[in-house]
Amino acid sequence: MKNNILALLLLILPSIAEAQLLSKDQYKHYIDRFNENDYELYRLGEYTNEKAWDFLAENIPFFNCPDKQLEETYYFRWWTYRKHIRKTPKGYIITEFLPDVSWAGLYNSICCPAAHHFMEGRWLKDPKYLKDYARFWFNGKSSPRAYSFWSADAIANFCKVHPDDPLLEELFPLLEKNYEAWEKDKLHENGLFWQYDNRDGMEVSISGSYAEPYGHGYRATINSYMYADARALERLAKKMGESQKETLYRQKAEKIKQNINTRLWDSNAEFFKVIPLGRNMSFSDIREQHGFTPWYFNIPPDSYSVAWKYLMDTNHFFAPYGITTAEQCHPKFIIAYEGHECRWDGPVWPFSTSVTLTALANLLNNYKQEYISKRDYWTLLSQYSHSHRIHFDSSKSVPWIDENINPYTGDWISRTRLKNDFETSWPKNKGGEERGKDYNHSTFNDLIITGLIGVRPSDDNILTINPLIPDQTWEYFCLDDLLYKGKKISICYDRTGKYYNLGSGFFIFIDGKRVHHSDNLAKVIINLESI
Repeated sequence: MKNNILALLLLILPSIAEAQLLSKDQYKHYIDRFNENDYELYRLGEYTNEKAWDFLAENIPFFNCPDKQLEETYYFRWWTYRKHIRKTPKGYIITEFLPDVSWAGLYNSICCPAAHHFMEGRWLKDPKYLKDYARFWFNGKSSPRAYSFWSADAIANFCKVHPDDPLLEELFPLLEKNYEAWEKDKLHENGLFWQYDNRDGMEVSISGSYAEPYGHGYRATINSYMYADARALERLAKKMGESQKETLYRQKAEKIKQNINTRLWDSNAEFFKVIPLGRNMSFSDIREQHGFTPWYFNIPPDSYSVAWKYLMDTNHFFAPYGITTAEQCHPKFIIAYEGHECRWDGPVWPFSTSVTLTALANLLNNYKQEYISKRDYWTLLSQYSHSHRIHFDSSKSVPWIDENINPYTGDWISRTRLKNDFETSWPKNKGGEERGKDYNHSTFNDLIITGLIGVRPSDDNILTINPLIPDQTWEYFCLDDLLYKGKKISICYDRTGKYYNLGSGFFIFIDGKRVHHSDNLAKVIINLESI
């Protein structure tokens, strides 16, 4: 009876049918401008610039808001992401660098940012690219453990958006073998996983300097990733009816979680820290940004939320152009233009910004705490957007994403180093000309979709939307044509009702039918089976 009433109500509620809330052509000017400003050094991807608009128009959700800098960055990051879709004899993969680099694996693949590739790319309508990419990592010739990579968790998160049980069943035994290999290589008898800082993708770190020359230690990063993969394998085992394996992976995950929370948490510093190997299990004396990683996977208890008071503190992590990788009050903190060009002892790295902001969205959604707010999330995301620039001269500034950022000037450090330190030409052994241009090492649009707009993917048929936009910040916004579990989702807010001509308030449409309206932004939970 209840379902019949709901069906009747949906028939009489206002509908947008199959029409778009947003006209896609109104956003083509962004792509045209990006193409115009681009000298397209590398044309190795499947979708070169002349194909960019057609590909994006068919595949991305469209976004509109009053902050045109943020809006531009949203389309810029989709424009750069599609450059990295490369077709190979093994199917589609996603690359980190556009030029081929000597330290990459098969077809220029690098697993270090691969989880970010899955998190960002899951919002493309066509799932074939990431299905191929998931298979690629476990084809026997790839290198899924060359760097830390939370592969099972990332693939499971992709399948929350594009459900695919046959793919998960196919990959399950391969993901198990991958997990076992990690345990064999990096699990100590004390129950903690260890990793080199550079194999975490975080070379020349301050904590790593205490374990020279290798920079290895028990790190919250690798332990959090292994927890996440164990949880993902637990859920996959349950889905497949393998109760013994479900129990096995649940127990593994619980043990790792306990070790993270009891052995990697420095209660005096109120932070997760590295224990460098060879230091008699003593903590390093530095808070580093990757100490926020456990919240990316909802590992810590509520009481540990005190760590977040350091994020917006200018003595610690907050700087004009982003979140520093090491706290600024430490004597070894440095912004250096010498030595290795990719240092993690101070500069801002979009890779870590992505992790921290995903973790912060989890904190704001799932924890009880008073240390940090939606306003802070908004500030950091806006700051991250503004960092996507480069100034070629006093008059020309264009959108840009590269490697590491000077937190005080916004300069792309490795680019400056590689361009200026070699008088004759860009060094080929380091990737050649503009190796970091359009660098695909982080997320941005996933932060807009799952954080700011608040689409929270789940394993079941529940759609949760919980916007993190602070009150009285925007007059309007719209995320349109988002594909989630095969359904078209449109989310919009219009304070006056004059912008989208739907009336005032907060609206959610599914497959063209209005399923929610409220005067103000609010958390909404929708059972898709009832739609």
